[in-house]
Amino acid sequence: MFDPTVFDNLKVVLEGAVYDSDLHGQLQIIGRSDRVELSAMSRYYAIQFCLPGKPETWAELRLWADTEDLAGEIMELDSVTLGCQMQPVFYKHLKDPDSECPAIERLTTEIWGSHVHQIQKITSVYGDSNAPPLNEITVQFHRRFGEEVIPDLPQMLEHMLYMLERL
Repeated sequence: MFDPTVFDNLKVVLEGAVYDSDLHGQLQIIGRSDRVELSAMSRYYAIQFCLPGKPETWAELRLWADTEDLAGEIMELDSVTLGCQMQPVFYKHLKDPDSECPAIERLTTEIWGSHVHQIQKITSVYGDSNAPPLNEITVQFHRRFGEEVIPDLPQMLEHMLYMLERL
């Protein structure tokens, strides 16, 4: 019998919470990725969503476990802290990066707290002055997530929806 890993359990609960929110009209799922990297024996899952009728700003919740995470759990190694990485990411087109980025930084701190690390990456299309720059806002936690966070996943999703509303 297959014993699911922490990654598998978090992925199932996370995916269920997002799909339930989609069914209740709170968000609209726009993409999903579920990968197994055979060369490194790692796992990666991401689900993208936006607010209904507002596709110009969207979010992605990423979950991954690397080789050490999976092997340590399967082999029951005491030297490995069990868990996965989880990362909310937001995407927004900008009109004025110089004024919008500091405001987004304040908003991210307000919603997620000052204990998280945030990164804003701005990309633009060279030669297309009509294409607005795209801001990728990443919220990084400095910890691994285990099954103990399962009851908190709906709250994380609420934080993500609130941030989408405010962006």
